[in-house]
This record gives sequence, C-alpha cells and structure tokens, in this order.
Amino acid sequence: MKRTRGRVVHVETLAELDHRLAAGATSLRGWRVRGVDLSDRHAELAGVRLAGATFLGCTFAPGDETMVRAAGGLVLPATAAAPVDTARTTLYTPDELYDVPDYADSLDARAYAWSQRPSTRDKALARALHDHAVDVALESWIEGRRLVGVMGRHTADRDAPGFADAARLGAALGRSLTVATGGGPGAMEAANLGAWLARQADPTAALDDALALLSAVPSYRPSIGAWADQAFAVLDRFPGGSESLGIPTWHYGHEPPNVFATAIAKYFRNSTREATLLEVCDAGIVFLPGFGGTVQEIFQDACENFYADESSVAPMVLVGVHYWTEELPAWPLLRALALGRPMEHHVHLVDTWEAAANLLVSGT
Repeated sequence: MKRTRGRVVHVETLAELDHRLAAGATSLRGWRVRGVDLSDRHAELAGVRLAGATFLGCTFAPGDETMVRAAGGLVLPATAAAPVDTARTTLYTPDELYDVPDYADSLDARAYAWSQRPSTRDKALARALHDHAVDVALESWIEGRRLVGVMGRHTADRDAPGFADAARLGAALGRSLTVATGGGPGAMEAANLGAWLARQADPTAALDDALALLSAVPSYRPSIGAWADQAFAVLDRFPGGSESLGIPTWHYGHEPPNVFATAIAKYFRNSTREATLLEVCDAGIVFLPGFGGTVQEIFQDACENFYADESSVAPMVLVGVHYWTEELPAWPLLRALALGRPMEHHVHLVDTWEAAANLLVSGT
C-alpha cells in the first residue's frame, strides 16, 4: 500500500508529478521523487519551492540539477546494494556517516537513497536486522549512564535565539547528565553542541565562540555538506568534548544528522526511533517550543508516564509558558491528564531554559 499522507509524499511517475502540481502544490518539501525523467519539466521545477525535496535517481535538463541543489533540494543517485552493516556492534559516529567530502556520496546519503528503493523481502530483512543491531548497540551504550532528553523544532537556524538557548540548556544538563536528542538539526543540534562543550574550562565563552562560527552557515539548506563542514570546524576548534547521544532516522533522510552527538543510533524505522528515544531518557525530557513532531513526543511520553508506577515516572518539563498555554496549548491537556496519577508531580511548565535545567539537575 502506498502511503502519501503527512510529511512525506512519494512520486514515482511523471503523470503523478503532473497531477499533484495541477492540483495546486506549490512546495515539494517532504516529497521523494524517485526514478522520474524530469528533463522536460524545467518550468514546473522552477515554479515551485524545492527546499526539503529529495530526488532519487532522477534525470534533469541541463542546469536543473544545479538549480534544485541551490534551492535546497537533495539530489541522490540510485543505490542498489545495502550500504549498511546489518550486523554492526557499535553505534555510528559522525565521521562514519560523513565519510567523504561530498555529502551525496556519504554513507548517510547512500543509506537514505537505498532506503527509498522499492521494497523487497531481502531489503525488509536487511532493514530489520540493521535496526535490531542498533538496538543492541544502544542498550550497551546507555548502560551506566543517566540520560536526559531535549526535544524541539528541527527548523531552528543556527543564528536564531532559540538555537542559542537550546545550546545553553544542553551545556547546563551535560555537566551532570548525558544529553540525548533526536540527532537532527535545529534544537537537536544545539543541545548536542551544548553537551559537547559542557565541560570546557570556560563553557560559556566556548559556546559563544562556537555559535559565532556556526552562524556562518545557519542552515543545512541549500548545502548539507557546507552545514556539516562548519560543525566539524567547531569540533576541531574544541576537541575532546563530552559525550552525548543522537537518535535520528533515515525516514527523514532529507534532515541530516548533526555531528555533535558522539554516539548516533540511526534507525530506518521512525516508529522504533521515536519510542526508543523517549524510553532511554530516564532522567526526564525537556520540551522546547516546537510543532507537530514535538507535540507528538509530549503526548507519547505522557502516555508512558500515565501508566507508570511512581518509581518509573520520568520528569517532563515544558519550556515556554505562553507558547504551551496559548500558541499550542498542550499544557492544559497534559496537566489534566496527569491529575491524580503518579506523574502529577513530575510534569512542569517553566518559562526559561535555566529553570528547566535546574529542575532536572537538582534531581540527580
């Protein structure tokens, strides 16, 4: 069955592309166009927003591939053989995923391209074996560590105030806990960055310098490679940082993994990734302002806590009183859900990242 609702749209024929554009589509964000000859569709491509689209094994008119890349689209060659080790025993490292200078040829991009090929029994088995191997490696990695999660919007650019706040939160938490995020860009990258710098001699000054360096390439669009290279430059500037965890997914392969997580548990199946990320954060989770994905994570975590006994509840801290009560009023529902349950005294609403950090660090 072909699933096309939500953030991801699969397009595999020229007729389907034409039909969707005729229906009024103006942005291809989240689209995955696979194996389509687009050499006669210059005007159509030029007339829509291409940022966040993936073109896998497509054919373009001269100059159009450059146009797509410049507009923030991701162009990948088709990959037939599984590029991942289905029996791996360790989590990924940033250097492993970004193993070559050109992102389109990297292990991360090759794995994403392979995951988008038509499904077969062998491919489904390889994906399942890989994700099981990551599960086992992650179970070993988290042993003896107390993990605290940071969730928030993936769209926060590096030069935005929210990015800096998420980084400062990660630094404050990372001094006594192990920070875990969804492993992608935006608030996730910021929190992993903060954790990396948490134990520098002067973490505040180091973080300010790192943010200034990163702001030169504020987004992974239009170039994932330039975005990642700037982050690697920060790692070179501040070596020997503190460990943290990222749990991204190739389901959203157009959103690249950040390089500040020292251990990366990257899954093919997003549902496994989401459940795992919430499960491992035994020291609690901070929810920064976000949209659909963050709201989903709030209530997925709330469901776990709702049925938990007192000894198993993990704290939940929402940051942004106005945001979570007026703009996206998740707090009233969360508070009502918690009433009278063991989780009641473990859900919090605060206005600053400092207050969130104090709540979770004081419990260590």
